[in-house]
Amino acid sequence: MRLPPFRRLRPLALVLIAAATAHLAAAAPKGAPAKKRPAAAAPAALFYAQRGDAMQFADEVARRHGLDAAWVRDTIGQARFLANVPRLMLPPPRGTAKNWERYRSRFVEPVRIAAGVRFWRDNEATLARAEREFGVPPEIVVGIIGVETIYGRNMGSFRVLDALATLAFDFPDVHPRADQRRSFFREELESFLSTESRTHDDPTRPLGSYAGAMGMPQFMPSSIARYAVDYDGDGRIDLVNNPQDVIGSVASYFKAFGWQRGVPATYPVQLGAQANLPVLLEKDILPSLSADAFVAAGAQLDREGQRHPGLLALVELQNGPDAPPTYVAGTQNFYVITRYNWSSYYAMSVLDLGQEVKAAMAQ
Repeated sequence: MRLPPFRRLRPLALVLIAAATAHLAAAAPKGAPAKKRPAAAAPAALFYAQRGDAMQFADEVARRHGLDAAWVRDTIGQARFLANVPRLMLPPPRGTAKNWERYRSRFVEPVRIAAGVRFWRDNEATLARAEREFGVPPEIVVGIIGVETIYGRNMGSFRVLDALATLAFDFPDVHPRADQRRSFFREELESFLSTESRTHDDPTRPLGSYAGAMGMPQFMPSSIARYAVDYDGDGRIDLVNNPQDVIGSVASYFKAFGWQRGVPATYPVQLGAQANLPVLLEKDILPSLSADAFVAAGAQLDREGQRHPGLLALVELQNGPDAPPTYVAGTQNFYVITRYNWSSYYAMSVLDLGQEVKAAMAQ
């Protein structure tokens, strides 16, 4: 969710306000105090046609893009508030321990590996072409699509129009970055409307994640507009049913964010007893230290890592309170993967799944 630099999770069940209210009322024990809902307050109407702020936004979009104001109003007016979606955008409760091995096991597992092998074999020529033209290896593209949707098996069941409108107009105020995220989703809704107006497709039909990400690679609307490519030359971009367009678009995205041809995404690293973690972790996953500076701060690199000509970052993956963290040295290419999703855990899962599929291909 391709979310340009933002994260989307797997879709959950869509529940409208009336249904959710009835279910909770029936399930609550008599006399039990009502639980405080941490998300945005439920709007007065289920359909955004009845919301003044949504209609004002529609007029602004129409003016900015030269669109038919009646069409934009009608389209946004058909969007429905999704009661569960604001809750799903909230960060996990404080104190929730991260666990790399548990996170990894969700994505690097037999079903995805087997599906990845089939996808790679079915699209071997296109993957090889994308590597020649964009410099992105097949295992990276295969890892992304596998983590995102299991190669198209799980592309989301939310109407994109509903999800984007809900997050544009009813993003939860209690989120620590509510204003920034609300603006982001308004821009994504605007991009979606602009694209749909040009394609003349029915804007109520596309389905995706609860954050509005679409297709096998889970691109957000703005990413489709900026980075998606018609890789088979049939005159249209199809990220739902056309693996060629999907492969080309993922490789195009990475190239646009600075993927470096032939450079590993990570190197193995060991930390000495005197490792200076404040220095090594100061910039988080942004590469900021030369190989020499890395070693001087107490990080032990293998021979290939010591010869790395660019900058490195120490990537720390927590394994819960009872186990030591896992560390790798991340290059610019590791950082590029996190532009797809701002999570080092996500990026490592993409790398590991891709490597497992590549190994299975050789068997």
